[in-house]
Amino acid sequence: MAKNSQTAPLLTVLIIDDDMERAEAFRAALKDTPYSVKHLAHTSVSLLKEVEKTEPDIILIDIESPNRDTIESLSTISAFNPKPVVMFSEHEEPDLMRDSIKAGVSAYVSGDTTPERAKFILDVAVARFNEFQGLKAELSDAKQKLESRKWVDQAKALLIEKQGMTEQQAYAAIRKMAMDNGQKMEDVAKNLISMMQLMGGGQS
Repeated sequence: MAKNSQTAPLLTVLIIDDDMERAEAFRAALKDTPYSVKHLAHTSVSLLKEVEKTEPDIILIDIESPNRDTIESLSTISAFNPKPVVMFSEHEEPDLMRDSIKAGVSAYVSGDTTPERAKFILDVAVARFNEFQGLKAELSDAKQKLESRKWVDQAKALLIEKQGMTEQQAYAAIRKMAMDNGQKMEDVAKNLISMMQLMGGGQS
């Protein structure tokens, strides 16, 4: 596969491996692909420090059996700086696989690994990661809309009860205040609720 940096920017890869010879084989296998191995590191190094120092797009970890520190580091990365992570492990351990995926590993491959499969596995990991991030964004957006509706509904209820408005009038009033002040309806609703509670008009 020929490089085309203009249409497909290279994704940099950090390889963490106990076996530098095998790591170099992965580097060679990824030559002339969309993936560029930016750095090789031994598993004895701090994963968080290596990620902070090299800022890779993807992390590839090939170790015999990930320890608890590695899993916790991956959880931290997933929470604060998520990126596709591929983990190769020689042993088939269901508990380890579950913990790794929970920690943010996009592709977990057990058993013997061959460098020739690296590009395909990275393709799968990137696709899974992007899909998961999209689902997370959709879920976050849905939660935000639900939270916003809750505040607006509460403000409407107060206006209906205390101002004698209909539901439609209450909604229109909140929307007009939001437009006039360049605010979100949720923020207007929160302000209304606070103001009416201060005036003794809030619900118990």
